[in-house]
Order: sequence, then C-alpha cells, then structure tokens
Amino acid sequence: MIYIRRDANLIPAKVLRVAERAQQQLEKLPATERPAFIRKKSHIWRAFARHLSRMSYGKCWYSESLEPQSFFDVDHFRPKLEARRSEELTEIGYQWLAFSWENFRYAAGRSNRISKDEDTGDLRGKGNWFPLLDRSPKACWTDRCESSELPVLLDPVVEADVRLLDVESTGALIPSVFCIGATRRHRVERSIELYGLNLPRLVEARKRQMRLVVDLYETLLQTLHAGSLSDIVADELPIEKQAEMIKQTTLPNSPYSKAARAQLIRLGLGELCAGPEELPNLAA
Repeated sequence: MIYIRRDANLIPAKVLRVAERAQQQLEKLPATERPAFIRKKSHIWRAFARHLSRMSYGKCWYSESLEPQSFFDVDHFRPKLEARRSEELTEIGYQWLAFSWENFRYAAGRSNRISKDEDTGDLRGKGNWFPLLDRSPKACWTDRCESSELPVLLDPVVEADVRLLDVESTGALIPSVFCIGATRRHRVERSIELYGLNLPRLVEARKRQMRLVVDLYETLLQTLHAGSLSDIVADELPIEKQAEMIKQTTLPNSPYSKAARAQLIRLGLGELCAGPEELPNLAA
C-alpha cells in the first residue's frame, strides 16, 4: 500500500453529475427503499473505475498489485449496505456514501472480495468488513459523522496510515518504525489480514521486485568500481543511467514501489528513492 493522491480533475464532469443525481434521488427515498435503489444503480460507481485507476497508474490502491488478468472493483471504503464490525455484529452500512466518489477505492479482487489464502485456507478479503476502534463514534443516516470515526482499516488516501506499513526482506508487509502502541499494531495487523496483503503470490511478487533492485545495485557497484580504477574509463561509464534505473523502481507507477524503496533503504541507498518532484504525470 502506497499513498494515493486523488484528483477530481481526472473524472469527467458527466460521470460526476450522474452520481450527484443518484444521490439527490437517494436522499428523498424512505429507508425501506434505499437498499434496492443502491443495488439497481451499481453501474454508477463502476463508471468511476478507469478514472480511479489513473490515479494509481492502474494499480490496486490496497495491494499495489497490477495483474492484467485479475478483476478490479470499485470498492466502497465504508461499505454501502452492510458494515461488518466483528464476527458477531453486522450493522446497516453507509448508504449515504453509495455514490460518493471520495468513498471509492480502486481494488484488486483478492483484496476486495472474500477468498481463501492458498497456504492456510483462512479467509481473506475486505468484503463488507469495516470495524471501528472501541472508542470511535459511529456514523449513521441521521448523524453523518464519518469524518470523526476511527476506522481499524488503514486507508491508502491517508498518508499517516500508509506510513505504518513497511516491507521486510522476505517480501511480507510488517509494521513500520512508526507503528508503535497496541492500537496502531492492531490496525496494521487487521489491515494486512483483511486486505490479504501477505497472500503468497503477493509476497513473491514483492520479492521479485526487491531482487531486481539488488541486481541493479550490484551492477552499479561494479560500474563504480571500474570507474575508480581509471579517470579515462570513468568518463565513459553509464553511472547516471544506472542510478536512474534504480530510482525508476521507486516511482508510484512502478510495480510494488514500496518494496523497492524498502530494499534501497536496507542497501543504504535511500537517496536514490524518487522524490515528490519526480512523480509521473497522472494526466498523461
């Protein structure tokens, strides 16, 4: 999971207007008719998929996965119809956010839908899960205080949430140095579990990206060593190009860029991580 910078300018005005009209209709309906209306209008949030995809360069907002053959969904971060708080408690969802694009997250099927971990057989996937911390207020139709809620799940559009995750050398996601205290650890552990962030194929994909970073690093080291033996040879060596290739792996449009950054920092080359001024153009 990396930070996703949302941009309403990437969404056509027509798509936004359709969602606004549906919201106006929803507001006028009695409570008993709202669920059926929301289900009937699923095409509205699906129409946002390719525009949300551009904000993350086609990658899942939760897992950074870019699987061409996988299904991607428009997930409602706060579930629209039912919100599962625990194994025993499921409540009415956030119906008033059914057509709110700020509540949408672009999600790969393995993170969004319930499925089995290939290794353990345990169920993974967000589904309609949306647990809250014990001391959290709880929003409802007549008290829309969702901005005051304290969700358990990490949100990729919140920078402080994304900082709580790191990638260890095995490719697995772990709590970062910023993740101190029982509450933050609980949020990270539950998010890794529910989003399926350490499913075997995902961990292996991160490891492949980290091996690529090591290969590029070793090539750069060999080049630097060769250059150190002769000033004449040094002038001809592609040092800048090789350093740039390493930096490219940390850009948000590269596969599993969080894993690449973690590996670079472990290698002592954190200065080669791409800075905010080097982010690729979303509108391209």
